Amino acid sequence: MAHLLGAESLHLEYPTRVVFDSITLGVAEGDRIGIVGRNGDGKSSLLGMLAGKIVPDSGQVTRRGGLRMGVLDQADTLDSMDTVGHAIVGDLAEHEWAGDTSIRDVIAGLVADIDWAAVIGTLSGGQRRRVALAALLTGDWDVLALDEPTNHLDLEGIVWLAQHLRRRWSASAGGLLVVTHDRWFLDEVSTRTWDVHDRTVDAYEGGYAAYVLQRVERERQANTVEAKRQNLMRKELAWLGRGAPARTAKPKFRIEAANNLIADVPEPRNRLELSRLAVARLGKDVVDLLDAGVAFDGRPVLTGVEWRIAPGERTGILGPNGAGKSTLLGLIAGTLSPTSGRVKRGKTVKLGVLDQQFRELTDIADDRVREVLARLKTSVVVDGKELTPAQLLERLGFSTQHLSAYVHDLSGGQKRRLQLLLVLMAEPNVLILDEPTNDVDTDMLAAMEDLLDSWPGTLIVVSHDRYLLERVTDQQYAILDGRLRHLPGGVDEYLRLRAASDAQRVKPDADRRQSAPRPSGAEERSARKELNATERKLERLAERIARIHEQMAAHDQSDYEGLGRLNDELREAEAETSALEERWFELSEFEG
Repeated sequence: MAHLLGAESLHLEYPTRVVFDSITLGVAEGDRIGIVGRNGDGKSSLLGMLAGKIVPDSGQVTRRGGLRMGVLDQADTLDSMDTVGHAIVGDLAEHEWAGDTSIRDVIAGLVADIDWAAVIGTLSGGQRRRVALAALLTGDWDVLALDEPTNHLDLEGIVWLAQHLRRRWSASAGGLLVVTHDRWFLDEVSTRTWDVHDRTVDAYEGGYAAYVLQRVERERQANTVEAKRQNLMRKELAWLGRGAPARTAKPKFRIEAANNLIADVPEPRNRLELSRLAVARLGKDVVDLLDAGVAFDGRPVLTGVEWRIAPGERTGILGPNGAGKSTLLGLIAGTLSPTSGRVKRGKTVKLGVLDQQFRELTDIADDRVREVLARLKTSVVVDGKELTPAQLLERLGFSTQHLSAYVHDLSGGQKRRLQLLLVLMAEPNVLILDEPTNDVDTDMLAAMEDLLDSWPGTLIVVSHDRYLLERVTDQQYAILDGRLRHLPGGVDEYLRLRAASDAQRVKPDADRRQSAPRPSGAEERSARKELNATERKLERLAERIARIHEQMAAHDQSDYEGLGRLNDELREAEAETSALEERWFELSEFEG
């Protein structure tokens, strides 16, 4: 594979610490690299050095001659006086960008709901982020470096972005570097993973699921990583290997090595025991929404919501931005009254809310963390064990040195974890989490999920993080057109419903299909025959890809040459699958 860019003996040091010490890495044509690691360990700094925006103290970054590299920073660099249209397509005439299908696809996928003539300065932070991403993706790049690209995207936007990046280049062309805490997204777009930690970078083959497998195996063999972190990753692997909902359609690994590693790991949650404890703490009545509706200025937001929330229920709430998810949470929490119907609340309900505004931290911003802990009750029971506030905070990734920090000096992820601690220490029996994954890295997400696994109460989660929803909840609901709808098919069903709803709104395409001449009988028979053949090929390719994943996982991880050959075979099979899937959709439309 041809070299695109690389790093040789990079050393980066700040006045208070060394970030990287002599790291050497390379990016080749066809690489799709997900970058993970704890907050503060240097993921964005690594991306900045490779992009040429941060100069290392020693070592060098090499690039292929004439390399075009597009970068999405976490910082907002848009001109506030510019318009949305000009920020995305520049000075291109309308017929130029409108005639380019790739540009139209980006616009439709990211900014279709934003006024083309709006001034950037009038947009919300989330809208500005989507405009910046759209402006980048309309360009022609050899390498894309994306720092937290899924921030401010809803579930459909994240799915669209994953699909766009998978088909942006052919399998053996282009390069992608992406820093993200969205583990579902990592699995969808990455073929390699870089784990940034302790001033170095470890490279793994595959996306997040394969990374978890290899990391557990590497830690087991080396036996140098603390047992707490290792056991947490083994629990994560157990959930992945037993058929996580997002992965059952195309598992990343079904291998003996994974089965051996998780043989003695129990299911993440003992649902019967948690339900028993929840009933004991809550009784049978939690919150009932009875034909509840909410309207603002005569405009209905929610209509006819019928939901009897049960003790111990663990539910994820889905819906596009602006659908009414926060309004629904307000009804449950009692901070908002229904304008129709009613809400009935159990007498024993004690609510805890983790919101996006860090309200719990406002009054303690000038206190040190240890001062906050000293004022809390002496212990709380977690997973059958009594933990002090300091022990619980340590379980959420705080070290001793953080205890002396002022609350206002904590990072966004640390504030989020301290906020969760304060909510849990109040011992609620109904817990609402509103976008809990913001600013939290993948290791801390696993720690948070581990903590929630043993929490005996009713849990309601609103999040665009598909992995988290499927990991900590047992069922999902969606707000669609102002109504609450149960999703027996989970996130996949939600995406199908949303796609069907969008298709109904696109009248011109429907009109064109109606006016198109019907194919002849011979053409239909030919299409049906090719469709069946394509389905059989896809089945064989799926089996081939599964075998390659098994071979890679069982392969000697130090044999980079052998792994490289298997990786080439994998990419070839995935590229063939992608092409056949596109043809399958074409034939399906032709036949239907």
